Amino acid sequence: MGLKNRKLPKIGLLYLDFVLRFFDKSNFRGWPDKIETVIYHWKGDKDRFIAEVKRKKIDVLIGNVPATAYETFREIARELPDVRFIPSLDAQFSNKSKENVTRFAWKYGLPIPKTYIFYDRERGYNFLKDTTYPKIVKRSYGASNYGGYFVHKVDSYSEAKELFDNKKYHPIYIQDFVPMEADIRVMLIGHKPVCAFWRRAPEGGWLTNTSQGGSMDYMDVPKSVLDLAVKASKSANAEYWACDIAYGKDGEVRILECATAFAAFPYIRDWIGQYIMWLLGRGRFRKPHIPMFNWEELGKISPDLLRTMRYITFGSYRASYDGAFFGESRRGYGREEIYIDELDREYKIYRVKARDFEEWPSEEWNFQDKFPLKSLKSMEVSNREKIDSSQPEISGDEGSPEVEKHIDISNEELERLLLSVKGLGKKKLSKILSRYSHRELIDILDREPRVLSDIKRVNNRLVDRIIDAWSIYKGGIEDS
Repeated sequence: MGLKNRKLPKIGLLYLDFVLRFFDKSNFRGWPDKIETVIYHWKGDKDRFIAEVKRKKIDVLIGNVPATAYETFREIARELPDVRFIPSLDAQFSNKSKENVTRFAWKYGLPIPKTYIFYDRERGYNFLKDTTYPKIVKRSYGASNYGGYFVHKVDSYSEAKELFDNKKYHPIYIQDFVPMEADIRVMLIGHKPVCAFWRRAPEGGWLTNTSQGGSMDYMDVPKSVLDLAVKASKSANAEYWACDIAYGKDGEVRILECATAFAAFPYIRDWIGQYIMWLLGRGRFRKPHIPMFNWEELGKISPDLLRTMRYITFGSYRASYDGAFFGESRRGYGREEIYIDELDREYKIYRVKARDFEEWPSEEWNFQDKFPLKSLKSMEVSNREKIDSSQPEISGDEGSPEVEKHIDISNEELERLLLSVKGLGKKKLSKILSRYSHRELIDILDREPRVLSDIKRVNNRLVDRIIDAWSIYKGGIEDS
């Protein structure tokens, strides 16, 4: 049978209402068959969603799932045993929370800052009384830090206690403060690094997020950082992956974050699409060639131009190849210099295979729902500590347990509320909803509304009006 006659799997793109879409059909240029789309409409939509996937006879669902829907999609995946999710729900385990990133790192022996997790409030506060400072406090639930707004450096017990009392972060998630030169974002496709850049804190600061004044550059990413990112990607069995790695002043490298959900240039998403087509194409598509350290050259191009550039492709090195920059260029690799095309053989693109088992079943690993903030049960977790199997059963949920209990507002009602704010029109609302899901936005309004000022044309004065409108709405709920 010729290659053109081999039946290809039916692809579906997984979308969710109010969640920014990572992939578009244009990322899969050249796929000959129709690509379906399936949209999940949040609470109560599980059965309809499953039926639609079956009706459209989808073999592969491609797309990330936000933290607030992760456990629901665990259940959906079990109802669709013949459908391959890309990335798999196991690969997306780290997307849900900082705690999950920590457990993933503990299991595979990946270096991270020393981390402490407490579900029992009293025991957590007792630890904070006796520990040394400074410490880093993070909101665990949800992969995104919203530009670093949910990461805090505390210098004393009173400062830490006040933070947890006000923010209601749960569990108590604390890390030792590690002085670092910078952190480095590494993006990988098929376990191969395809883009990497330094993020450096501003003078006198410690947060490296560009929204907090940090700077970035692409040159001379160390081998130790790339090797750690590759090890993490392979451990996750992820088709595509990103790591934020701290480069400490002590010369050590440690994972800060890792996930399949990350901000990526359009051409990176195209490369992922090319890789997935090769993965699923049954011999009809070539494996993409992405030379090592390509990011150093692309990093010299204006970011504004890069955002609009599409379909950047590379040919593998040939001795007579015109413009053979990557073939002639040498780079430092450990303690020696080596040709980049030889490095491409060192850092290969691997074919990630689907697994037929669950590595992170929710019955064992969904601590966030087992131990909500107001539960009488308690748990303290330290490095590699085993969890007692007699702990209570999971309560299914699609969002932060605390938010779900106290705020019950429909999508339409939330939009009407925000549109009633002077100066917030449909265009600005669209920008907000393209960045945050409905449930993420509720959480932000309830806990950290100043995050919204990070969105273009949403200034502090407008945020003040949004805060006032939200406070009035919440007051009405409490009075009723």
